Amino acid sequence: MLFLISLTKVKCKAMHNKYDITPIAHIRTGFSSKFGIPRQGGVVSEICGTIIFEKEFSGPDWTRGLEAFSHIWALWIFSENTDEKIGATVRPPKLGGNKRMGVFATRSPFRPNFVGMSVLKLEKIEYTKEHGTILHVKGADMVDGTPIIDIKPYLPLADKVDDASSGFAQATSYENASPSLKVNIPENLSQIFPKEHIRELEGILSFDPRPAYIDDPERVYAFEFYGYNICFTVNGTELVVTKISKMT
Repeated sequence: MLFLISLTKVKCKAMHNKYDITPIAHIRTGFSSKFGIPRQGGVVSEICGTIIFEKEFSGPDWTRGLEAFSHIWALWIFSENTDEKIGATVRPPKLGGNKRMGVFATRSPFRPNFVGMSVLKLEKIEYTKEHGTILHVKGADMVDGTPIIDIKPYLPLADKVDDASSGFAQATSYENASPSLKVNIPENLSQIFPKEHIRELEGILSFDPRPAYIDDPERVYAFEFYGYNICFTVNGTELVVTKISKMT
């Protein structure tokens, strides 16, 4: 179910001026909350998303020629964080949540202007009578209903830097990223979850959605995905799903 954001304009500060930014679209995903969402777009390539444009941007001319590109940049708003207090430093989970880094040296969602960005695979462009232009994408890392403020084509020549360094994050390229956990979903539980989304769920779990600084084999973690509550435990390199139940 699409969670429609009532926000029509986002105030963004720039030096001593302010600018109004109007969302051009919203994305539909299976995530109703932040926990469980991959830390970067594209890491879990199976995760599906649907970008639905606002009426004034939904005509086919706005995306003419985009079908020739395999990937897009989506710029979006951390809409669930806009009331949070912002500071100059944050505690990146990558560093165990104990060491502070400058916010501009991180991908933290707690930023002065709350702008996020994701590289998404463009599966297809669909034109519908109800919503106009719809983009079907994969690799989504956004909560359902997240407002999109811009879309640009991904250009390998300009956007990919082969000798780039990743600082304290020690990040690897998406194509070389590998799951860290073996996922065990008992057959009786996998039959409860929608079959068409099971690969997405397995991908999310295999990349370990837990905070990087928590490692408790007795702890039961839970998150909601496509309207189902997913409970799991992690012991060493094995993740076991202990419960799947439909949210009411």
